[in-house]
Amino acid sequence: ISHCSKEPRVRILIVEDDKALADGLFRTLRQSGYAVDHAATGELALRACAEEHFDLIILDISLPGIDGFEVLKTLRRQGQTGSILLLTAHDAEADRVSGLDLGADDYVTKPFLLPELEARVRALIRRSQAVRSPRMQFGMLTIDTTARRASIGEDPLDLTPREWGVLEYLLMRAGQVVSKEQMLQALCSW
Repeated sequence: ISHCSKEPRVRILIVEDDKALADGLFRTLRQSGYAVDHAATGELALRACAEEHFDLIILDISLPGIDGFEVLKTLRRQGQTGSILLLTAHDAEADRVSGLDLGADDYVTKPFLLPELEARVRALIRRSQAVRSPRMQFGMLTIDTTARRASIGEDPLDLTPREWGVLEYLLMRAGQVVSKEQMLQALCSW
């Protein structure tokens, strides 16, 4: 039996004061195999980020106390390198530009469709993992997520885009049980 080298489990922090929305995001992302934590205020988010590293922070702008823009500024000033996805009820261009200029990686306006948010989460995680480690090895299988190439030993694999998607999805969740429904949701946008 060969041992797989894999990335540690992806950690996500949801910073949202709307309990119903936070619970829905929490359950959905947990079901997708992520390690998820929740903070209802900016103060709690900053405390959580001081104690733990998060690969992705889903950050509401309209928080009680310290707002999301202040949290974002503080995290980037403190060297937070994980991806940050802003959530807001404001659709003003100035807010989007301001958030991105402060260091956010992406922006979603409420109300949003859950499949779109999940796709953005996957894209941000893919990007951050590809930057950290574009090449992964699992036994004889080697994949390069940047070049989108795979090989077994010295033999390259000729994969269709759908086959590549399945392979990448499974390898990013190596060691986890993945249901057919989870895979279909991740790979099919219809």
